[in-house]
Amino acid sequence: MIKVSGLNQRYGGSQILWDVDMHIPEGSRTCIMGRNGVGKTTLLKCMMGMLPSASGSIHINGEDLSRSGIERRPNIGVGYVPQGRHIFGQLTVEENLKVSLNCLRQKNKGIPEEVFTYFPVLKEMLARRGGDLSGGQQQQLAIARALVLNPKVLILDEPNEGIQPNIVQLIRDVLLALNKEKNMTIVLVEQKLPFARAVGEQFQLMERGKVVASGPMENLDDKLIESYLQV
Repeated sequence: MIKVSGLNQRYGGSQILWDVDMHIPEGSRTCIMGRNGVGKTTLLKCMMGMLPSASGSIHINGEDLSRSGIERRPNIGVGYVPQGRHIFGQLTVEENLKVSLNCLRQKNKGIPEEVFTYFPVLKEMLARRGGDLSGGQQQQLAIARALVLNPKVLILDEPNEGIQPNIVQLIRDVLLALNKEKNMTIVLVEQKLPFARAVGEQFQLMERGKVVASGPMENLDDKLIESYLQV
């Protein structure tokens, strides 16, 4: 489903990613973990075509995306939820959702009703401006904005950052449901260990721009946590 091979990325005079290899199977739930500044967000942005890679390859859904831009991802079934949400504050909830539909070559008639089964509060707030929503509501909108694409792969960058506990639980339940009911591949950068264990079935652990350990979530033991996650 996702295969990253020998990926290198440089920013200015600094190298951020070093020969990253990563295989994420179809229908899996994978947490990319590590301390701040180890290259997790850079890796996601390279996967999404938001940053160019210096060398290496990225394949998603059987497509070679190594040199293609972000506009190609929605049309091969990739949805993205960026860190910090980045919704359009001056647009309504409905307009925010329709912005994603405009990314598809084959135009949809409207917002899939299924989105509101996962986030019912958004249906009640379709006419409200995104900037007037609470942080938790904005995060639901950011995820829903990716889901209107009906993706096969959902990539999320710290979806629980600054979110109240009840919404964290909702997001957990939604991600598990999407994976179980739709066989959606879930890839998320996550700092909170309890959430990572609840959602992820496998982990990819990064340090200084490299993948230093990976495997089933039950193999993320105290030694790895102490070496690569504890501050």
